[in-house]
Amino acid sequence: MNRREFLTTAAAGGYSLYVFAGDAPPAAEPPPSVEQIRRDLDRLAPAALKPGAIAHEPNMRLVELACDVLVAGGGLAGVCAALAAARHGAKVILVQDRSRLGGNSSSEVKMHVVGANCHKARPGWREGGILEELRLDDAAGNPQRSFEMWDLLLYDKLVSEPNVTLLLDSTLYRARTRDGRVEEVMVRCDLTEHLYRIRAGVFIDSTGDSRLGLEAGAEYRTGREGRAEFGESLAAEEPDDKTLSSSILFTSRNYRRPMPFRPPKWARKIRREQLRFRHIDSWEYGYWWIAWGGDRDTIRDNERIRFELLSIVMGVWDYIKNSGEFPDSRDWAMDWVGFIPGKRGSRRLVGDYILTQHDLERGTIEDAVAIGGWYMDDHPPGGFDRPNLEPNRAVRTKGVYNIPLRVLYSRNIANLMMAGRNISCSHVAFTSTRVMATCAVVGQAAGTAAALCVRDGVLPRDLYRDKRRLRALQQTLLADDQTIRGLTNQDPDDLARRARVRAGAETPAAPAALVIDGHVRDYPRGKNQPPEIHHWEAPLGPEGAWIELAWEEPRKISRIQITFDTGFHRELTLTASNRINHGIVRAPQPETVRDYTVSYRTPGSKDWKQLAAVKDNHQRLRRHRFEPVQAEAVRIHVTKTNGDPKARIFEIRCYA
Repeated sequence: MNRREFLTTAAAGGYSLYVFAGDAPPAAEPPPSVEQIRRDLDRLAPAALKPGAIAHEPNMRLVELACDVLVAGGGLAGVCAALAAARHGAKVILVQDRSRLGGNSSSEVKMHVVGANCHKARPGWREGGILEELRLDDAAGNPQRSFEMWDLLLYDKLVSEPNVTLLLDSTLYRARTRDGRVEEVMVRCDLTEHLYRIRAGVFIDSTGDSRLGLEAGAEYRTGREGRAEFGESLAAEEPDDKTLSSSILFTSRNYRRPMPFRPPKWARKIRREQLRFRHIDSWEYGYWWIAWGGDRDTIRDNERIRFELLSIVMGVWDYIKNSGEFPDSRDWAMDWVGFIPGKRGSRRLVGDYILTQHDLERGTIEDAVAIGGWYMDDHPPGGFDRPNLEPNRAVRTKGVYNIPLRVLYSRNIANLMMAGRNISCSHVAFTSTRVMATCAVVGQAAGTAAALCVRDGVLPRDLYRDKRRLRALQQTLLADDQTIRGLTNQDPDDLARRARVRAGAETPAAPAALVIDGHVRDYPRGKNQPPEIHHWEAPLGPEGAWIELAWEEPRKISRIQITFDTGFHRELTLTASNRINHGIVRAPQPETVRDYTVSYRTPGSKDWKQLAAVKDNHQRLRRHRFEPVQAEAVRIHVTKTNGDPKARIFEIRCYA
């Protein structure tokens, strides 16, 4: 059933739940046509519907919808969850209470996306998967570093995915449960005067504040645990209800002429001693340390938090412009200031496992589905009002760490999952897992798990209890370029693992055989040490460079998957900070193969038959599907990169 049929059935008033029990994930559907997108959007507002279906909402029209996976929240965790579930065959509805996607990474907040590579402090550990796809598209298509274009990219990804229905400006406000499971949720869009009643098989809470979990009656935590509860050395001495403060950011630019500034009357008057631990060395983008409200209710007190943050922003800018300490700011003026507090902490849903400082320091865990690696980065709850304290305490773990499946589903609501800053963590662990790149890969893990649950008719907890299913989930994630520390490709269906590999050329440190060693990244080994290599590398000659997989007996092949090099040793994020942007390539990454062909050779033949020819590639993961062929060998022939003189490939997979 395609998305058009699905929406027709749902909008007509019937409930439908589509379970693909026992089926393999379908082949990727082509993007919907413009006319199909228009028809689908029209079906979200059926003309025949009359208002008043719900007595206490006499002017709202009620639309009945059904899906396999309901994702609440359109930050990066929700975006990646929705895309992952949809790409594995689930019908997905994504509900977002703003007009744009991306959460704190959107143009409404403008926070850069950080994660396991700790900006540039842990090179080589940039996240893969869907987040890398988004980052690469953004770098190639948005060299001007526009956050509005990032918004558009995320919208394009979702509206172009045939299995996703997107409800923007829509707020989830109620959930109905029965026997410990969510059956349906209520969503309202006051802009269009619609109410949506949505049924689903699996629900994912990516709201950040755990609104879906709250309405469903899921167990949750707030505040900081005391040191004794989990024995965490970084925990507070005693438990309390405090958390990290929120921030509002601003940008400015040089107008090449004097630009005076007069602050609002309610702006704070900033003194030098208040900035003792808060350094101002540039002002085109600032400042994460303008933080306030962690000692209040970050949900209920949002308006007060917004006001105080704006008063601090205006006061800091007044200090930059008018204190006399920064004469170089004369020609600078603000050109944007955020109005939505970038929230760090609130509720955390409780799963079958609670991730703690010990797990982050240990690094490995049985049911790993994603990685993290940002510092355990705690902030004083008083934020800017505690000028006597450092604005944060950042403790780096020895290495990246794995995040388990059991922290991604609710302990007491069986079909509720979570993705984002609200996963099942202690406060100390949360200070690391909360950052957006980690939220994104957690979202991909949750969305993939949800799709497998729908496909097989099981609950998220069953994926953990049945180790065969757990291994299948992990291998599915690896095939989608999700990094899981310590796990490698063990897919029994990957025919490449049983092939002989040779190449026209190779470097001694990066031989051709490494494309089937199960790894898809090089691993850093320490300061001033070369990384552990897991890719093939060859100089590009006049005819390019080729690599070939061959089998003793012909194999039926219909899918080939290639993982290219995209420069994981560099940081790659959209930022308004010139300092952070230094060294980031806002273009296709130079190491990435740009032009290549995929060919095969039939048994007994010396001729190569072309299966695919690609020009202008900038992506890391490329999949090619075609009618099945009998092949005794396949060849990837690289003719051009995006600037590097060498061709590099991390992995080649082949499937029947």
